[in-house]
Amino acid sequence: MKAVRVFAFILPLSLGLWAQIDPFTSAANMLPEPQHQRRVAAADRLTLEQAQAAALANSPEIRLAARRVAVAQARQPAAGALDDPSLMYRGWGVPLKSPYDLNQSQNMFMIGQNFPGPGKRALRSEVAGEDITIAKTGLEAVKRDVTARVRTAFYSLLRNSEEMRIHDEQVALARQGVEAARIKYTVGRVPQQDVLKAQVALTRLVDHLVMLETDGAMVRATLNTLMGRDPGAAVEAVGEQAVAARLPSLLELEKIALENRPELVATSLTVQQGETRTRLAEKAYTPDYSLSAGYMLMPSGSTNRNTYAAELSMTLPWLNRRRHDAEIAEAKTDTAVRQAEYDNQRAVVFQQIQEALIRANAARKLVDLYHNTLRPQAEATLKATAAAYQADRTDFLNLLDSQNMSLDVDISYFRALADFESRVAELERAVGAPIANPVTNPAPEVKQ
Repeated sequence: MKAVRVFAFILPLSLGLWAQIDPFTSAANMLPEPQHQRRVAAADRLTLEQAQAAALANSPEIRLAARRVAVAQARQPAAGALDDPSLMYRGWGVPLKSPYDLNQSQNMFMIGQNFPGPGKRALRSEVAGEDITIAKTGLEAVKRDVTARVRTAFYSLLRNSEEMRIHDEQVALARQGVEAARIKYTVGRVPQQDVLKAQVALTRLVDHLVMLETDGAMVRATLNTLMGRDPGAAVEAVGEQAVAARLPSLLELEKIALENRPELVATSLTVQQGETRTRLAEKAYTPDYSLSAGYMLMPSGSTNRNTYAAELSMTLPWLNRRRHDAEIAEAKTDTAVRQAEYDNQRAVVFQQIQEALIRANAARKLVDLYHNTLRPQAEATLKATAAAYQADRTDFLNLLDSQNMSLDVDISYFRALADFESRVAELERAVGAPIANPVTNPAPEVKQ
């Protein structure tokens, strides 16, 4: 009876010690719990269209550019307006001996208005109107930039969601492998050296989770900021990634850019505005006029005490040719500078299109490589290794290596997809318009 009590005491103690020294038990406890479904359930789920609409409505950058347009619009009415009218009093012939005796002087009350030469006000209004158009193209450029950055952040977040899902799948497979290896370890079929290596390999999944969580938090902060929201707000991307079957040619993209790239349109408008300013400078040889009219009260004793006065004056610009010729030359030079800026901007834009197209095509080829070759090979290798391990034809370390290789390939594939979307966003930003193309090689839809 005493022996039975001793055995009953020793058995739980032995099992507890075994649990403490069992490396597979500690490795299984170290594996993280699934994170993807939990994170998605607690987040605000947005499509790309919803994210871009929110950014267009709430982005601080867009609101700033819109206010600049409002400032330009507020200036236009004043540009073509007349100068303020003037009111004048003039006292003539006041006796020095009686400086306050206005009955002995001529008292004149005049109201006057300056009128610019014909065509000047219209040209000033035209210049102000072109300022509005330039400000609007600047607003459009900001919108294009923000939507492109939203697209990049959105697909980066979608990629992160896919990586988290793959990570959870790999964790589930790792738990199954650890449990199977634990059984073999208890009967001595797994050497101690392989056990230690397996623990190091399993630790990579924990390190991988930390990396994914950090990457996801940073992308969410970027996307929320672009949408005018709190950077820490919970948000998840909903959609699928796909690769364009064919991107437009360089000539097609350059033609689109000439018509749609806001910076090119704005620079072209500045050239047009320079030409308008040149015509306005040439109008300096058109005289300006001043018209005044008023009432005159003559000294007491005059035959006609109540009279009126009218006055018309004009400038003589022909007598100041040196100044006006210099202003015209300055306006023409400024227009030539703006034309040079447009030519330079066009060259820069064409270079950006060429570089963006090269990067987009390279990213598409990389996606094709992963989709058609590397992923099928990695999946086949993992299945073959898992079957061999179940049949005791390979060790646990090879199973972990195959699993890690499959994980790396899957993650690289989704990163290549996100990189392609980012390159397409750069290309759309370079041409200033969306690129619509048929798609192929769709990625698996995110399992929410």
